[in-house]
Amino acid sequence: MRFLVSVLMFFGSSFSHLIAEEFAADPAPDKLKIATWNVEWFFDDNAADNQSKIAKEEMAPNAAAWNWKRDAVAAAIAEMRPTVIALQEIEGRTVLFELAKKLKDTHKQTYRIAFVEGFDGATEQDVGILYQSGCVEYSRREQNNAMFKSDQFYSLSKHLFAKFEWEAAGRTEPVNVITAHLRAREEAAKERIKQSKLLHYMLRKQIEVGENIVLLGDMNLESREGTKMTDDDGIEALTGRETPSKNDDLVDLHSRLPAGQRRTHIVVDKEFDRILVSKSMIEDEPKVKDWVFEKIEVLPKLVLRGNDNTSDHWEKRYTKPVDQREPSDHLPVMATFMLK
Repeated sequence: MRFLVSVLMFFGSSFSHLIAEEFAADPAPDKLKIATWNVEWFFDDNAADNQSKIAKEEMAPNAAAWNWKRDAVAAAIAEMRPTVIALQEIEGRTVLFELAKKLKDTHKQTYRIAFVEGFDGATEQDVGILYQSGCVEYSRREQNNAMFKSDQFYSLSKHLFAKFEWEAAGRTEPVNVITAHLRAREEAAKERIKQSKLLHYMLRKQIEVGENIVLLGDMNLESREGTKMTDDDGIEALTGRETPSKNDDLVDLHSRLPAGQRRTHIVVDKEFDRILVSKSMIEDEPKVKDWVFEKIEVLPKLVLRGNDNTSDHWEKRYTKPVDQREPSDHLPVMATFMLK
């Protein structure tokens, strides 16, 4: 009995020492590359886990089609080499796992998965994040009863909040990455504005105190950067420009793109996909190593691959010759930040 007590005391002491130890955050990359990409019905060929009519219609029609889709998306991501990439229109964790495995086995790039199931029962589409390092937590956020009753907001069925931490020069530099897929089509502008208000409301306090915020995804905005619509469809609410304070504003990085390079869809001339950041990701804080915006890119070459005729994409996305197929009807968008 005395021996058992001694053993327990020994292991208890060792365990206490272990959990008291401080573990440093992951080393910061020299360049932080954060991307967003709607990968258009990234559904495998297994119909057993699809319930809605449209999910069954839009899923990959067979194993060969799914393998091509998965491999084409993996090849594009491998060429981008993002530190973090937010994906929209995914089916769920299983397809993310297959994608990450393909990236590792074929392209020797290791990504981990952040995913929390949403509740878009109509399409069964969801969002997720692949990341190389740094993620310490991820979750969904919801409205409380008072917010519901106010009728100011509209619920987010496809979104993910993730917190990343990287260490540089003995200092941890966190970044909050939030991805969302908002309501589509011009007639859904009212709901999309309420979703945009909800996203900004959830982030406003973090923005005000100077936290690093990256809000990105398929926002389904009908408006174009640099133009003023008679009826706003969400961008004013997303950026916080509609609030009285300028301290809670986000910067839409689309404004940093040349006017001729802002289109993010291959069939319709739209700028649906956006990356918005807090001013702390733009401004270089003196005497401190922090993230500073370098550039933003829309990457058509990863989708079009020399094929300029995309008008038949929706009708023939799985029936075109393989060398003419586009892996998505959206273009990837990627922002790069330097540690300065």
